[in-house]
Amino acid sequence: MIDTPHTTERPGPRRRRPRSGLRTALVLGASVALAAAGTLTALTGTASAASTLAAAAAEKGRYFGTAVAANRLGESAYVTTLNREFDSVTAENEMKWDALEPSRNSFTFTNADRIVNHAQSRGMKIRGHTLVWHSQLPSWVGNLSGNDLRSAMTNHINRVMGQYKGKIHSWDVVNEAFEDGSSGARRNSVFQQRLGNGYIEEAFRIARAADPNAKLCYNDYNTDNWSHAKTQAVYNMVKDFKARGVPIDCVGFQAHFNSGNPVPNNYHTTLQNFADLGVDVQITELDIAGSGSSQAEQYRGVVQACLAVSRCTGITVWGVTDKYSWRSSDTPLLFDGNYNKKPAYDAVLAALGGSSGGTTGGTTGGGTGGSGGASCTVTYEETDRWGDRFNGRVTVKAGSSAIGTWSVTVTVASPQRISATWNGTPSWDSSGTVMTMRPNGNGTLSAGSSTSFGFTVMANGNWTAPRLGACTAS
Repeated sequence: MIDTPHTTERPGPRRRRPRSGLRTALVLGASVALAAAGTLTALTGTASAASTLAAAAAEKGRYFGTAVAANRLGESAYVTTLNREFDSVTAENEMKWDALEPSRNSFTFTNADRIVNHAQSRGMKIRGHTLVWHSQLPSWVGNLSGNDLRSAMTNHINRVMGQYKGKIHSWDVVNEAFEDGSSGARRNSVFQQRLGNGYIEEAFRIARAADPNAKLCYNDYNTDNWSHAKTQAVYNMVKDFKARGVPIDCVGFQAHFNSGNPVPNNYHTTLQNFADLGVDVQITELDIAGSGSSQAEQYRGVVQACLAVSRCTGITVWGVTDKYSWRSSDTPLLFDGNYNKKPAYDAVLAALGGSSGGTTGGTTGGGTGGSGGASCTVTYEETDRWGDRFNGRVTVKAGSSAIGTWSVTVTVASPQRISATWNGTPSWDSSGTVMTMRPNGNGTLSAGSSTSFGFTVMANGNWTAPRLGACTAS
């Protein structure tokens, strides 16, 4: 993240940010990975297609995340979209130095904890952002001498990483340490001025000791174009670190794009060259100014570049909805101000191999015909999730003719077990993992009408979505 404009490579003037694989078989299908409440997917025939960002990304071995503001977690539409579409979160501002340690050695974790707790309750990954950055520093940091600053940096890293040890999968240890432009120089920050070039290496070594299991990342913007001096400077630093055994595991590419700074043609080359150094690459703050097909195609290109690099482990967009974006006038995100999916959303989902099925509330799958042309389709969605279980709902819809009854199988992945059902009469196979659901009493549905049944799945450590068999009607 960046705070003030530097060159025309930038996506435009930047203000301080305000504080602020799932698959569901709909016919005969494959098992799926479920990431968040409200996620749902569709299968037609024997081919599967995830219908949320997290689900589709999971099928490709990636996460799909978003920046989250703690003060938005009380907004229903925000949380519903977050829970349905994303399986990784980054605190937008709540883990920055001024938010966590506004006065020396006095730490405030309340807002950051709220984000972490929400993510953990949904089974989401968490990116830590950010430990050492020249911006959003409390004033007291800038008044420290060299040795005192080193001591404060060490204490800050240890305290913050200690608070979230074992909960954060990747930390942006150092953020934006290089200047824009053609020099490839280190940014003249308070850390650079008083600690010299070695402060970045020091920060990574401190971070490794603080949480040996967390991935340690360097994160920056305008490092997308392989030919740019800034990109080369960061590359050379990472190459040097790897050669000397400095603990660095990943490089984050913020990916803020607009018409003056579009996705470069060599973006894949950049990602691959960094990955070839032996580090993971992550797209950490993606947003692209614009609208319509132009914006959609650029989003598609970013996703395709990530998928083409085996060590590109995930994508994070910088916000859930345009209305809360730090670049809101640029409408740079995947959901508009009313949480409607934009063409860019469809492009991303398609690039990930998913399908929205043409609806926002569900997708339709095939069924098995009965006498008189009777048929039905089924859709699935997760409606609730807790720390050890989730609720699912299956909607059964009659085809073009009325039906007198229906049945559908639901298969859970071992060691999952269905612990409760409602609005239907279940029977089980000998394994206890395949449930056949039939109506309670009269199963008549007029043409085009629908009914639903629900169930609770005890996850037992496996959050894969249930697999639905074809709907059988008569």
